[in-house]
Amino acid sequence: VQLQASGGGLVQPGDDLRLSCAASGFTLKWYSVAWFRQAPGKEREAVSCISKSNGSTEYADSVKGRFTISRDDAKNTVDLQMNSLKPEDTAIYYCAAALFCARSENDYDYWGQGTQVTVSS
Repeated sequence: VQLQASGGGLVQPGDDLRLSCAASGFTLKWYSVAWFRQAPGKEREAVSCISKSNGSTEYADSVKGRFTISRDDAKNTVDLQMNSLKPEDTAIYYCAAALFCARSENDYDYWGQGTQVTVSS
């Protein structure tokens, strides 16, 4: 049972990037999936979540209008499309799965290993 986050990289401000969270050993569509991020020297924060029940989505204010979370049940993945990236988006991004979109990290059952996103000119 594993989550694998991928797609990170070094980009310039204003660029776009797409992260992917792939599940192995379990079916991701039965879970709500969130993306978190942790910048250097800061606490990990929730970025976005997509519900298992009706596909409803949630976003942190800092990324609303720029990031889009989506799921592909056929591929057993959840993606995070990040547009108009800013230097303050620089962080390690983690995906996590839970029965519902929870505010507390402790409610998430599975975590990916993280993928680095660096936004710099």
